[in-house]
Formats: sequence, C-alpha cells, structure tokens
Amino acid sequence: MANPAPLKEAIKKEYLKCASDPNYFVKKYCVIQHPMKGKIPFDLYEFQEKTMSDLLLHRFNVILKARQLGISTLTAAYSLWMMTFNQDKNILVIATKQDVAKNLVTKVRVMHANLPTWLKAKCVEDNKLNLRYKNGSQIKAVSSGEDSGRSEALSLLILDEAAFIEKIDGIWAAASQTLSTGGQCIALSTPNGIGNWFHKTWMDAEDGINDFNFIKLHWTVHPDRGQEWRDEQDKLLGPSLAAQECDCDFISSGQTVIDGVLLEEQKTKFVNEPMEKRGVDSNLWIWEPPNYTKDYIVSADVSRGDSTDFSAFHILELETLKQVAEYKGVLSTRDFGNLLVNISAEYNNALLVVENNNIGWAAIQQIIDRGYPNLFYMSKDLKYVDVEHQMTNKHYREEKKMVPGFTMSMKTRPLVVAKLEEFFREKLVEVSSNRLIDELFVFIYNGQRAEAMRGYNDDLVMSYAVALWVRETALRLRAEGVQLQRKALDSMNQYNSQGVYTNKTDKADSWKWEVGKNKESLEWLL
Repeated sequence: MANPAPLKEAIKKEYLKCASDPNYFVKKYCVIQHPMKGKIPFDLYEFQEKTMSDLLLHRFNVILKARQLGISTLTAAYSLWMMTFNQDKNILVIATKQDVAKNLVTKVRVMHANLPTWLKAKCVEDNKLNLRYKNGSQIKAVSSGEDSGRSEALSLLILDEAAFIEKIDGIWAAASQTLSTGGQCIALSTPNGIGNWFHKTWMDAEDGINDFNFIKLHWTVHPDRGQEWRDEQDKLLGPSLAAQECDCDFISSGQTVIDGVLLEEQKTKFVNEPMEKRGVDSNLWIWEPPNYTKDYIVSADVSRGDSTDFSAFHILELETLKQVAEYKGVLSTRDFGNLLVNISAEYNNALLVVENNNIGWAAIQQIIDRGYPNLFYMSKDLKYVDVEHQMTNKHYREEKKMVPGFTMSMKTRPLVVAKLEEFFREKLVEVSSNRLIDELFVFIYNGQRAEAMRGYNDDLVMSYAVALWVRETALRLRAEGVQLQRKALDSMNQYNSQGVYTNKTDKADSWKWEVGKNKESLEWLL
C-alpha cells in the first residue's frame, strides 16, 4: 500500500496556496457556465486578475464597468473563495430584482459544484436564493427594498447593477452600519445617469472624500475587443446606450429630462452657497435679499405629509429668472402657508403660485385668510393663466371659473416639463441651489412621464418648472396685451349661466373658445 503522507502534504500545500491567493484558486479550480461552450475553466484576463487583487486589498470597492466583462462572475468567484476558506462569512447580494441577485448566487453554486472534493465545503442549505456551508459561511440573494441588509451582520455586501437599484440611499444607510466591524462592500454597475447614489459614490471616490476604492473598466480593457466591435455596439444599441454600456459614460447614460452636460454647466457657473440659511430647520436658503426695484415670483409645492415628500418653493427674479431663494423641508400646511405669505411679502408682494392639488388647498386657504394681495389664480376649466387679474390684483368672486393656485393635471404637466427643458436648453436660467441640481440629475423620463427616479424626490423640480411656465406666459401676455383675454372674460361674465367654453364642439381641442359669435384659439398661451 502506498504511503498517503506525501499526497496529504501535497493537498495541504495546494489548499493553503488557494486560501492565500484567490486568483490562483479561481484560475485553477473554478468552472463557469458558458452560453455556447457549456462548462469551461474560468481563465482570468489581466484586468480581471487586477480587479480581484483590488477586492482583496480594499474594504469598499465601487466598480464602473462596461457590459459583458465578466465582473459579476468575478464577484461570484470572490464570494466562493471567501466562503470556502473562512468560517462564518455572511454575504448578501442586493440587485434591482430578485432574479438578478439570484443569478449571482447561481454562479457561486455552479463553481462550488465543480470543485474537487478536497476543496469543496459541505453544504447544509442549498436553494435558489441561499447557499450555506457547514463552516457557517453563506451567501444570500434579495431584491432591493429599504429594509434590505438591515439588522444583518454582513461580511460582504454586493450591490449588483447598483446604479439601477431603487431606494439604494436608504439601503446603504442601513447596510453600512452592519459593515462597521470590518465587512466589505462591492458596488458594481454600468452608469445610469447622474446624481444617483452610484454616481455620487463614484465621484466622491475619485475625489478621495469617501472610503471607496474606484475601479473603472472601459470596454477597451478586454483584449479581444477592437474598434470594429465598438462600432457594432453603436448599431445594436444606439449611440447613447452604447456610450453608457461600453464607454462608462455617465453624462450620456440615463434618460434625464435635462441634458447632464447643461446641468454640469449650471453647477460650475451658478451654484453657490447661500448667504443665509433661515428657520429652525435652516432649510430656507437665501442667495440675494429683495431688491425693491425688481419683481419676483414665488412658486410652491405643498407636501402630502408623508416621509418621502417635502414642501418646497423657489423665489425667482421675474425678468432675469435668477434664483434668489429656496425652501425644502417639512412643515405643517398652516406653517407653510404663513411662511409663503411672509416671504412673498418680503419680496415686494411677489406673485405667489401654489399648486392646488390635494393638501395644497390647506396652505392656499391660510394665504387667503391672511389677505395676501397677489395670489395666483387660473382658469378652472381651461387651465389658462389669467394675467390681467394677476398683474392688477382684480380677482372677482363672481367669476366662478377662476380658482386660486396652479392645477397640475395630465394636460398641464407635459407643458410645464417641456417649458423646463426649453429654458435649460436655451440657457435662460441661473440655478443657485445644489439641492435643485441634484433633483434634476435624477429627474427622468419613465416611459412618457417625466418624474423622479424611484427613491428620489422632484418637489423642487416641479415647483421650479411651474414658476418658469407661469412666468413666461405672464410676460408674453403682458408684452402682447391682454385684449383677447379681456374679451374672453367679459364674455364669461355675460354668459355666466352657460360659460364661454363648451365641450359640445371641438371636443378634441379644449383650447378653442367661443367668444361672442367668433371662435378663437388660446393655443398661443402655451
């Protein structure tokens, strides 16, 4: 019988070498599932070996990557190595969807199943979402949610496609506390616009103001890809998506309503610290005090009252559109209404525009009760801006079709958003607030609707957009005269029982008015 001692010694030596060098372990013993070739050895490219070494050296890693570089697979291999050669390691994978997180666990399972017997740790639990070893180490997959990672003592947190994870700010705030005893984090993703957690984490890592090591993997790191491959991606994906998926381009990625280049320009040229921060919460930011030679507009959005929503307003110079003040915080509707009256009066009795949807009415009532003289009214039926009344403060209660505040509806919202995009595109605005710029970076097209990415707010964005729409329309009417509007309102008073607008004709075009015996269009108001 042969002496087993040399064999045992050889296995021990090989085991220790694998335990000390994850690159060696992966290249020699790990198998991956290739879509065409089946199970093949995981032969690491040079950039993959360098990335693996970085994972070993740094607690926190943020990886900005091109598509199809095998980095998720590499992360799975690193997880397998950590579980195999360490006791009681708790690894959590969080992704946009549970299936995405599950895929990474599946890659770990395939590699584990194909290890030689002397390397393979004994499993005590093995299902689609969880793989647990007898040595106490485990990997688990979950979908994104605010409670993901909470109250778990984590050894390694993997955020797969981190730029696309909903509510990731809250996830990181909760999970990072569980890493405080020495746990690691790997956040990997292609870019998905500017201003989200992944982008901010990457930028802060580049600037050296957080604890993350940053790793950028451009498509050119792959030795088998040349310009012909890159040109083909343009054809397959389109230039914008190809820039995101291949070039790691934050600016071109995502579908932000406002071009990221324009937002960066605003940030560089105009954004600055306020001269004063007022209030018990210091959330009223002032950049310029009132100038009594100028007119101002105050535009406000009233909070619904839940934890994810804020009351907000902006103060803009009417003529120049320079942002001179801003508020974003949590106040009762009564206190917010009082704040709006006080600040609007301070800024020369500014035109005060308050969105009147839902809870907004409570703030508006407070403003009316205080007798504020320059509250904005609009047409209840037609959604036009009654400039004559706003500029001359001549609102009459008998004109029953007029209501206080601005009504955001399916009709007005796209108009307001379009005006917002136009003013930025034409470079007609000066934004002072980094809070507003941050919201604009995550204000995207979700299908046909413009809104904040999930997990973010657009309170500042929408109140700002309303200010631009109202202001532009008001100035245009003031410049062109209000004769048409005066005729329409006179007719409304004269035929108050039936009104001047009827939905019996021109059903498809609600902007057609019957004024006397003539039909007139108010489309130019837009």
